[in-house]
Amino acid sequence: MRMKILRVFVSLVVANDLLIRVLLLPSFITSQLIQYSASDMFSLVADVQKYPQFVPLCQALSIHSEQKKASCSILIADMTVGYKSIYEKILCQVVLNPQEALINVNYIDGPFKYLKSEWRFLEKTTAECDVYFFLDYEFKSQTLSMLMKSMFDQAFSRFIKAFEERATQIYGTVP
Repeated sequence: MRMKILRVFVSLVVANDLLIRVLLLPSFITSQLIQYSASDMFSLVADVQKYPQFVPLCQALSIHSEQKKASCSILIADMTVGYKSIYEKILCQVVLNPQEALINVNYIDGPFKYLKSEWRFLEKTTAECDVYFFLDYEFKSQTLSMLMKSMFDQAFSRFIKAFEERATQIYGTVP
């Protein structure tokens, strides 16, 4: 009986900690039906070198290495993000998995304690897909967090729209 009560208590503590992380720490989840195929949208999001041309806050992007592993491509890239006079460089591993229509971004170095993002592309028809974007992050510095949080939140809320507009530029308007 005592072990069962302890397990329930530990479960509640873990559940509460997870709830606190979800409620208090910055994260962003969105999905949208897009009028382009999943493979087109995957290709567009996977073309990270073009991000400075259209992604909010992205000032520069460099790919340091690229390797193939099974059906995936794994990139090590750094992105310079900035607004006005504040610039930060973020080094990440980007895992491109076209068979799963999945892109994962794993944080390596920069101003965050952690950063994790994921893109999923689910085919609805040959001409449309659901695009899911998830981002979870926490800054190392409370000061930087206070300065950047609202700006990051605004930028992330425009992410899918920026990619949809880019798709229109690349693939043309949907009839």
